[in-house]
Amino acid sequence: MLDWLLDLYRGVIDRAIIVVHPSFADQIRAYGETTGARLEYQVQATPTGMLDAILRAAPTVASSDASRILITWCDQVAIHPQTVARLTTLSDTQPAAALVMPTARQSDPYIHLDRDTTGRIVRVLHRREGDRLPPAGESDMGLFSLSRDAFLNDLASFASSAGTGGATGERNFLPFIPWIAAQGEIVTFPCVDAIEAVGVNTPEELQRVESYLAARRSVNG
Repeated sequence: MLDWLLDLYRGVIDRAIIVVHPSFADQIRAYGETTGARLEYQVQATPTGMLDAILRAAPTVASSDASRILITWCDQVAIHPQTVARLTTLSDTQPAAALVMPTARQSDPYIHLDRDTTGRIVRVLHRREGDRLPPAGESDMGLFSLSRDAFLNDLASFASSAGTGGATGERNFLPFIPWIAAQGEIVTFPCVDAIEAVGVNTPEELQRVESYLAARRSVNG
């Protein structure tokens, strides 16, 4: 999956920061030595959630001159190159946007982005936290583009008061979406194919994503 992601974002990012569990840190570092990619590693000693994992990258971002920071889950390998291209274009042409992200419309969603009558995202519903989700909904893709200020300042401000999930006990990143939407400009756009939102966490998801990627590769020659 890391090979796939590094190929997908090659030419889009200058540096990749991989957040790892301590038990896999040595293996991931050894893997990185074989890729030739510019990689850095951060170890999250305690699995307290995605928010805390993402914040592990803050010192590296602060010491860089990066104007935007891409965040992705490592199991989101179904993301289409055209989705990445549009994300990059919107990030470049709308630099005032604190957050740019693709979304997917799908039935039986795992995550649902709840919007008000103006279209602003006001809440994120999580199945794993026991929220009641609609039969069809709009999901994130596990892919986000944050401005430098949003990453270093807004995200830190949000994290200072962010609570934990009632069911998981973790500090999730996704509640940052409605938080920043209430304060600044965010841009969302539809992905190419709803299957892009599927992360690989089960054998069934692996088979589904493998079939999709094989079909996509066949079409592209």
